Amino acid sequence: MKIKEIIPILEELTPLAYAEDFDNVGLLVGNNEQKITGILVCHDALETVVEEAVEKKCNLIVCFHPILFSGLKKITGKNYVERAVIKAIKYDVSIYAIHTALDNHPEGVNKIFCNLLGLKNTKILIPKSSYIQKLITFVPRRQAEQVKNALFEAGAGAIGNYDNCSFVSDGMGSFRGNSQSNPIIGVQGKYEEVEEAKVEVTFEKHLQSKVLKKLFVSHPYEEVAYEIYNLENKLQNAGMGMIGELENEMDEMEFLKMVKTKTETGGVRYSSLLGKPIKKVAVLGGSGSFAIANAKAQGADAYLTADLKYHQFYEAEKQLVLVDVGHFESERYTKNYIVEYLSKKMPTFAVILSTVNTNPVNYL
Repeated sequence: MKIKEIIPILEELTPLAYAEDFDNVGLLVGNNEQKITGILVCHDALETVVEEAVEKKCNLIVCFHPILFSGLKKITGKNYVERAVIKAIKYDVSIYAIHTALDNHPEGVNKIFCNLLGLKNTKILIPKSSYIQKLITFVPRRQAEQVKNALFEAGAGAIGNYDNCSFVSDGMGSFRGNSQSNPIIGVQGKYEEVEEAKVEVTFEKHLQSKVLKKLFVSHPYEEVAYEIYNLENKLQNAGMGMIGELENEMDEMEFLKMVKTKTETGGVRYSSLLGKPIKKVAVLGGSGSFAIANAKAQGADAYLTADLKYHQFYEAEKQLVLVDVGHFESERYTKNYIVEYLSKKMPTFAVILSTVNTNPVNYL
């Protein structure tokens, strides 16, 4: 297989359109035409991981964190980023990063975190905005059903737990074809009126090319009239963080001990205890201080994340318990999820889980 054949499989797992604007995801090092001998999946594509890939005859690294986050003006090997890139290029090892595309995925980083803690009734903490689009098209009434079904096949018409959602209204369409036209209804140069259906469906923007392809194939007209709008509605089944409930409420200290064990962290940092049981829990893998207000607004008893600064613990305001489990620890099982997915999609292809510990933080 070539990289260009594997990328669509990776995009099925995590559409890159899910990624945040500030992020750097996708193919960071390498060439689409490169033939792949094996895939090594890791958390961070450090120099030691590149060495592991070479040793295990894997020339594609799929990593969670992008090794290249901001631009490089020089590549001289003066820091860990440059050294990793130099080694990857030297040994023809390609690097593909997923990061916030998997953070925002409904089955990604935060769902994995929730499953680890045994949370039930989970939902997105901060639904993704500016991601839903709306298609409006006009079809002869008798062909409306075939066009709708084609759009549904492309993934349009999904709203939360429902699919095949649409709105259809009737009206009168008009047109006149010029001498170069080939109308399926009427003749060149003659004004025509046709009973038409106005079909409206919403879709996630990463599906736009698929939706339009289905529209053009299924629509009977030579020239397809359609409109696409960006909606302000938030995408409820994708976004940052999650919130759910423990099956049974727990004493605060019992809960913290459980978190420490489950995340395999060297220690948890937490804000003042409130003397009440923990039932509703919010999580956000990685650096999540920006979502403290969201966790409070949704009534979480505890909010688990990483990289909290000293003064941010005050933001608990005796409304919830803030828990910092460590950046690596909050995302540590992400690479296992990627390996399981790729192994199912490509059962005869070598997909290997990296054994290099890339956590830069140590505990005494």
